[in-house]
Amino acid sequence: MAAVQWRSRGRRYDAELQRCRLEASPVEFGDYHPLKPIMVTDTKRSRGARKGSTSSTSSSSSSAATDPLSSMLDGTDPLSMFAAATVSETPTLSHSASTGDLGRKRREKEEEAVGPDFEPWSAKRGEILARFTTTEKLSINLCMGSDQGKAPSPGSSAVSEKVRTRLEELDDLEDGSQRELLNLSQQDYANRIEELNQSLKEAWASDQKVKALKIVIQCSKLLSDTSVIQFYPSKFVLITDILDTFGRLVYDRIWTMCSDPRPLPDAFTVDDVNDTAKETCLNWFFKIASIRELLPRLYVEAAIMKCNRFLNKCGIQETLPRLTAMVRGIGDPLVAAYTRAYLCRVGMEVAPHLKESLNHNFFDLLDTFRQVSGESVRNQLVVQRVEVPEYLTLYSPAINWILQCIAYRAPEPLLTEMMERCKTLANNALLQNSVMRAFRPEFVAARATDFISMIKDCDEAGFPKHLLFGSLGRSLACADPPEAERLTVLNEAWKVVTKVRSPQDYINCAEIWVEFTCRHFTKREVNTVLADIIKHLTPDRAFEDAYPQLQSVIGKILTYFQDFSVLFSMERFLPFLDMFQKDSVRVEVCRSIMEVFIKHQLEPTKDPVILNAMLHICKTMHDSVNALTLEDERRSLSLLINGFIRMVSFGRDFEQQLSFCVEARATFCNLEPVMVQLIHTVNQLAMETRRVMKGNHSRKTAAFVRACAAYSFITVPSLSSIFSRLNLYLLSGQVALANQCLSQADAFLKAAVSILPEVPRSISVEGKLRPSENFLLDFMNSFLATLLVVPDHPEHGVLYLVRGLLNMVQDYTWEDNSDAKVRVYVSALPLLAAMSQETYIYSIPKVDSNETLYGGDPKFLSEINKLCETLIGQILDQLKTLSREETVRRQGALAFSLFGVLLAHGDLRNNKLNQLAVNLWNLSHKHGYCDTRTSVRTLEFIKHQAQEVDAAHLSDMVQRLQLQSRT
Repeated sequence: MAAVQWRSRGRRYDAELQRCRLEASPVEFGDYHPLKPIMVTDTKRSRGARKGSTSSTSSSSSSAATDPLSSMLDGTDPLSMFAAATVSETPTLSHSASTGDLGRKRREKEEEAVGPDFEPWSAKRGEILARFTTTEKLSINLCMGSDQGKAPSPGSSAVSEKVRTRLEELDDLEDGSQRELLNLSQQDYANRIEELNQSLKEAWASDQKVKALKIVIQCSKLLSDTSVIQFYPSKFVLITDILDTFGRLVYDRIWTMCSDPRPLPDAFTVDDVNDTAKETCLNWFFKIASIRELLPRLYVEAAIMKCNRFLNKCGIQETLPRLTAMVRGIGDPLVAAYTRAYLCRVGMEVAPHLKESLNHNFFDLLDTFRQVSGESVRNQLVVQRVEVPEYLTLYSPAINWILQCIAYRAPEPLLTEMMERCKTLANNALLQNSVMRAFRPEFVAARATDFISMIKDCDEAGFPKHLLFGSLGRSLACADPPEAERLTVLNEAWKVVTKVRSPQDYINCAEIWVEFTCRHFTKREVNTVLADIIKHLTPDRAFEDAYPQLQSVIGKILTYFQDFSVLFSMERFLPFLDMFQKDSVRVEVCRSIMEVFIKHQLEPTKDPVILNAMLHICKTMHDSVNALTLEDERRSLSLLINGFIRMVSFGRDFEQQLSFCVEARATFCNLEPVMVQLIHTVNQLAMETRRVMKGNHSRKTAAFVRACAAYSFITVPSLSSIFSRLNLYLLSGQVALANQCLSQADAFLKAAVSILPEVPRSISVEGKLRPSENFLLDFMNSFLATLLVVPDHPEHGVLYLVRGLLNMVQDYTWEDNSDAKVRVYVSALPLLAAMSQETYIYSIPKVDSNETLYGGDPKFLSEINKLCETLIGQILDQLKTLSREETVRRQGALAFSLFGVLLAHGDLRNNKLNQLAVNLWNLSHKHGYCDTRTSVRTLEFIKHQAQEVDAAHLSDMVQRLQLQSRT
């Protein structure tokens, strides 16, 4: 391809803009509106037509048009219709599958009988396991019978044989081989119990029902062992899981037997149960009734109590009182209390309406409560070295559950009666504690002063009063006492709390009452509480063992005090934060404060109290960053600090705002995203100054803008990310240019050009290495667009910044087999063409660009043309190197790109330039890799342009442009 002489096409931007605008078209809104529903004709197959029929179809036009969006609200969207069709076409499931689904749905429906406002046992399970632990060694003593069946005696009848076999199996249940596991840790014990649970399921699945029953009986026996009494509540949780599994398996088995040929209805009656299912169910109850020991017999029967529904309409109603009476035969009061808790639990699941048995369980518990202080219990505690208060807390889960079951939707007279019964008992602190934990918070809150009086009358030795006030505080955190009593309640409670000597006991109770204080009182009372906490936890650095509670205190304060001017005006708040000495905890607390600040601080602030406190908190987060800090953690902390920086505003006191940014730069120098945010803030500050002053710069204003530029110029080199530096140099240069600071703009742009050789071939993006070429090309395009309005420096040559950039591009080490360098050259041609116009397409007010400085000087235009010819020559040389078969696709793309530039910006009246454009078109289509749609639209554009005046050269050129496709 021969060398060409470049000449830019003259542009009249205003006229071009006018031609590009859409033509206005008058519309009668009575007939048409873009939001008016479209009339849709719905063609439906006639009702009697068969598939493949040639019968006619009927068309109906709906007067109410179909709206595809509103149809979604009607459930007639395509996905809903598809789902409906899928359901209708799905074949009937097998009996076993459908029975399993129905059984699951049935259980879910029955579980809903008590309502969502009833806290289920499963919600308490984890808390009990975490709370009641031990370091003592545990043991499991199992007596597992032989699994071998007994051979039947000849000549015996079927009935007598069945009875004999059953009795032999039952004897074998308790007289088998003994296995004892000793010296188990708590975790080992839990693992062994879980293994037994799995063995139960496996035995059941393999139709070894007797073995399954053996496992349940032996596990139930473990509940009589109180040798490690501190662990008993957790043991109860683990073993009753096995009982629940067994009860569910038995019930589902019998229910499945009743579901042939059709499933039982949810509200089935005894008449719906077939004889086989009844016999099987009765067989299970006979087996359980033959268990010799009381405790396993009672637990296992309770586990399958629900199966009474298959035998008798009143079976459950008769069984619950009987089992409740049987508990009276259990001598150990702790074992008896948890047995009653299990009965109440089963009762709430199978017959929540039968409240009488629940009440009997509780009143029986009250009648036997004096056993807690009996001689046998005292001797047991001495042997196990357990204090009475610790022993009494072991009853809490059982009594709390029993009371929760009774109090659920119970009338207030019954609750009042129970409260009065508890009040009359000696050593009743434990019961009062459970009443406050289990009764409705509204009931407790309305009688807060009564409960305080009861607490005062309690014996301190049996159950510490601070635990009672803790339970009262939990209720008052959920419901409000009468307004006139609130201050009295707080004073009475805090008199007890502040006298607690143990720091751990103190903070456990104080944490609860902090919420009550924050909810109903002002910062004065909260500040007093904080001061008291500091006083109790500072000696011997007791706060180091109370970080979770202290974090909870902070969370509760932040919930109720979201006005940070009020929060930070509390004198003891920051000293309270100083108690968080552990780095990870301190950072977590600061993070929680920052999250609340960003969420609730809606207006920018300049309050010095807030700024100083937040700077201290942000500095704490920043100082936690080190070489081992993960990138995600750095990013997370930076986002929080940046959120604070964006909320700082000194209004029109720009110098104070800049001073804040200077201080923040020194404080947060280790977090690069924060430094980037500060540079953006300073640039926005400079632009805000220009807006406020409306472009009329005084000497003071100009000095301030130069100070902002200096801030950015100093800060940008500290960034490690090369593209952050490049983009911020460019942005700062644009801001300086907009503020008529030409020397500062020149310095920023030259600095950007100077660091281009530092750009690596690949960069890390979200933890993955990516080629940097695309990022570099994007920056180059933005940089070139800025250079249009940058005037040449009087002491440098013409277009010195453009030449400097192109020289850097020439010397940069690009990727092998890359066209990136010449693509920069292609991008530079539109800039040079725009520079040759009499009037530039855009400009900056009060900044004289080259259009004014040179005024269309021929020498300036000649320099532009020479530079364009040099760039085109470089591009054409690159095209020649891409003629090999493996690079012709790149050749076509580059040729078409240069063709587009010539078409848009070149003066194609020049024959050589016109011929070059035609050659480039043909080259780009030579191998058929050019996008046909783009080519067609380009041809249509050229034909449209050829209709303009003085566009005959385009008409001639379009005749020579041929479309080719790859075959």
